[in-house]
Amino acid sequence: MFFILQLIAWTLLGIQIVYLIVFLVAFARKRVKPESNTPPVSIIVCTHDEEKNIRELLPILLQQDYPEMEVIIVEDRSNDGTYDYLLDATKKDPRLKMVRVQHLPGHINGKKFALTLGIKAATHEWVVLTDADCRPESNQWVRTMASCFQNEKQIVVGYSPFIKAKGHLNAFIRFESLLTGIQFIGWALLGRPYMGVGRNLAYRKALFLEHKGFNNYLSVTGGDDDLFVNEHATKSNTAVNITKGSLVRSLPKKTWREFFYQKLRHLSAGKRYRISDKLMLGLFSLTWVLSWIFVLPVLIIVPLETFLWSGFLLRELLLISVVHRASRTLGDPFESWETPLLDFNYAIYYLGTGLAAWVSKRVRWKI
Repeated sequence: MFFILQLIAWTLLGIQIVYLIVFLVAFARKRVKPESNTPPVSIIVCTHDEEKNIRELLPILLQQDYPEMEVIIVEDRSNDGTYDYLLDATKKDPRLKMVRVQHLPGHINGKKFALTLGIKAATHEWVVLTDADCRPESNQWVRTMASCFQNEKQIVVGYSPFIKAKGHLNAFIRFESLLTGIQFIGWALLGRPYMGVGRNLAYRKALFLEHKGFNNYLSVTGGDDDLFVNEHATKSNTAVNITKGSLVRSLPKKTWREFFYQKLRHLSAGKRYRISDKLMLGLFSLTWVLSWIFVLPVLIIVPLETFLWSGFLLRELLLISVVHRASRTLGDPFESWETPLLDFNYAIYYLGTGLAAWVSKRVRWKI
């Protein structure tokens, strides 16, 4: 019986170790420096009741160091002063355009409808996307995205960490976001792109129109970014933008409840990924959780099992190394010393949120 427990424990740890080594390799590989490229671009942001955020974001977008661009703000049925602010702002800068949503068709999710209108209104072939609660870290953001707009590329994925603040919740949100980035950026660097984040994403307008946009998941809450990329991204048509100045930082949630519903939306969309991607991601997450809820109790029951302890500690050291190397490669260094505690927290969090996402039939956009 004990031999079987050991075998299961080593299988779990072995899978985790292999994944972590793969990610170390992905972020250690030498990358070709992008060429200078500045085609015209359309920046698109959808907003609903986010006047404060738009007032902060819009000047940052208009100050981007880029020769030819337009900024399209889709005002989606806001109840605050967003419309009046944008109406006045469009008169002051010819690069700014407002698209207004006044009525929402019953068969489509609001964000997808707003984004579709914004993309259709775009003048230029390349559309660059971000959200109202995001802040590009420099005035070179659009230029770094455009450097990836090579002839055969149709999608560019970027990294979007959360802004650092005090408290354990913020540390966990940043850790969870980093792990997500390690996976989708890491696999994309290895030629297996499977998702992107709408906070820092670009693709060709023609790609969107030719494939009828979000037609296959119009009623799904969320997924306007990761499901679109999952459906159309390939090794040859997708580029990764993690050059200096490419980060777009996002405002983090301030309560565990808000964060739970945000991740529930993301995980629920993941149920619609390609089968191969679900297996790849599911195996990593499942073995991560089981490495704590199965392996650790075995080690506590048999504390003198030094060989198994060695495997458990090797996994931890590899995880710390991946966090350290990847966070610096992505341009947002993380406090590696916090990894062990956050590692355990992540297993508990994923167990609860993952199960909730799996059984939920419908998720809310806002609470």
